[in-house]
This record gives sequence, C-alpha cells and structure tokens, in this order.
Amino acid sequence: MGAGDDIKHGAEEMKGKVKESVGDMTDNERLEAEGKMDQAKANIKQAGDDVKDAFTNDR
Repeated sequence: MGAGDDIKHGAEEMKGKVKESVGDMTDNERLEAEGKMDQAKANIKQAGDDVKDAFTNDR
C-alpha cells in the first residue's frame, strides 16, 4: 500500500470525525451516526490494507 492510500484513509476518517462532531453539536443523530460509519469504513479499509501488506511485505 502506498502513501496515497494512507492519506486517503486518513482523510475519510477525518471526514467522519467532522460529521460526527457536527451531528453531536446540532443534535442531528443521523449525521452523527453517518460520521461514525464513515470512520468505521476507513478503519476497515486500513486494516485490510495492513493485512495485505503483511503478506506482500510492502512495509
């Protein structure tokens, strides 16, 4: 996995954190849940890339 993927996953996670924070501040439960989901997706993608890297010795 390259640095581009790390940046992309980090950006997705940050986007989720912002959505979650805005949802919390505005009492918008849907937006808050959407932000948590975005963070979870980014973390799953990162974990998948880490597993792939372990088998291909990319790191």
